[in-house]
Amino acid sequence: MLLNLSNHPSSEWPTPQRRAADDRFGTVTDLPHPVIDPSADTDDVLLIAERYYAKIRSIDPTAVHLMGEHTFCHALIPKLQQAGYPVYCSTTRRSVEHINDTEVRRRFEFVRFRRYSG
Repeated sequence: MLLNLSNHPSSEWPTPQRRAADDRFGTVTDLPHPVIDPSADTDDVLLIAERYYAKIRSIDPTAVHLMGEHTFCHALIPKLQQAGYPVYCSTTRRSVEHINDTEVRRRFEFVRFRRYSG
């Protein structure tokens, strides 16, 4: 089972991403990404990462899809890897269409799940 820890519930993933997850991991379970105050200091973020590490251990997934606030991810990834959990991000191809001087349309196309090194 892939645990999706991101701001994007798997029910809203595009079909290619959902198929790739199902094919590779079997099932997907969502754990919403925590709301991290931008004014929080590093120690606050480390405490949140510790709490989520404990939550993830209790769920005991096969792998974790982790995308979100950078310092949180940076704190959590090595903990998960040291515990033996493979951790993945999703990669996308981004296209930008300039509609006029003030309007831009951005489109993201899922490409693959990429494992974090470590």
